[in-house]
Amino acid sequence: MTVQITIRDVPEKVRDELASRAASQGRSMQEFLRLELERMASRPTMDGWLDKVRVRKQATGGLVPPSAILRARNADRK
Repeated sequence: MTVQITIRDVPEKVRDELASRAASQGRSMQEFLRLELERMASRPTMDGWLDKVRVRKQATGGLVPPSAILRARNADRK
């Protein structure tokens, strides 16, 4: 089931920018905003992401040594 959301007091400048972005993608404002909201909702919050990182870090029981980070970085540059 879908629901309607109303957002009040959006500055005209913001509305114009959103309308411009929607038009540049060949979408209606409604479609553009719905897709943006779906994209936002599909991504974890920063706090949720950090919690997952902390859990993974505790599960591995250690830190990645700086030398390993530098080796991986340098390998990507070749």
